Amino acid sequence: MKSAKNILQPEHRALKTAVLVLDECNTLSFASAVDPMRAANRLADRPAFDWDYVTATPEPAMLTSALQVPGIPLARLDHCDLMIVIAGFNLVRHATPSLLAGLRRIANSGATMAGIDGGPWLLAEAGLLDGHAATTHWEDLETFATRFPEIDVRPDRFTVSGNRLTSGGAIPAVEMMLHIIAARHGAGFAARVSGLFLYEGAPEPGRPQSRTGVPHRHSALTARANAIMQAALDDPLPLAEIAKALGTSPRTLQQQFRLRLNTTPQDHYLQLRLAEARRLVTDTDMPLMDVALATGFTSQSSFARAFRTAHGLSARDLRQDRTQPTHH
Repeated sequence: MKSAKNILQPEHRALKTAVLVLDECNTLSFASAVDPMRAANRLADRPAFDWDYVTATPEPAMLTSALQVPGIPLARLDHCDLMIVIAGFNLVRHATPSLLAGLRRIANSGATMAGIDGGPWLLAEAGLLDGHAATTHWEDLETFATRFPEIDVRPDRFTVSGNRLTSGGAIPAVEMMLHIIAARHGAGFAARVSGLFLYEGAPEPGRPQSRTGVPHRHSALTARANAIMQAALDDPLPLAEIAKALGTSPRTLQQQFRLRLNTTPQDHYLQLRLAEARRLVTDTDMPLMDVALATGFTSQSSFARAFRTAHGLSARDLRQDRTQPTHH
């Protein structure tokens, strides 16, 4: 096995990159990897990235948007400095012996390996994340941790662990790419690239993922309360307990939610639970009683009433109406 080169250090040479695109990956995840490289090349006085598209087979990859991406078949790729694996759905079907062998071959050549959205799953299946910190999309974190006990699974937006990088989704992938650009070309240059997208997020690993996205109108207090609520959807905490954990009073928390979000903490908590319930009804085959329990409802009737009020139809009708899974 060839020793890996550290790509996260200052260097003017273009980074030889292979973007492995799998069928059924999301267009936004694809663009999140590619557009920061394109923007960096536009701003740099010399190319910052030299990339090729790579596919699992000789056929073009078909994204969920029906966009086709032709590329070099993985079996014909000789080497690269960085391989970015972008995947979305049906990962078991994509994790063929030939694909996993191809990933191991590229990693053994000394390449840095990165995964976006479903990409970390394929890297993990190939055994390439064992002993590393890694993340994946928040919907899959618990299953990921159970499936791959040798990986230090984290809820971060993206992780950097030696020559392994993983991102939990499309927007964190932009942050991951900006992190690479900053390491190689400086924070100032990365800020200029970020500015092209009007993106003002801090491109640092370790920020936790959010199930709903935290609106900018949140205060520091309501954002922390929101995080506590998200972590306890199956067993809702009393408002007094949340306030105590935050070192404040229930009255102050009520005032902050009313001022910032024009709602009460209790209703905000309920909406988080019902949004998760809708996701479980739409995206999984979990029995409806289990969905109710997983989102903090102790009876099927109370769950059914709240769900219909929030979403305009029953969970049973929504599940029957679905024609295909919702894509994250």
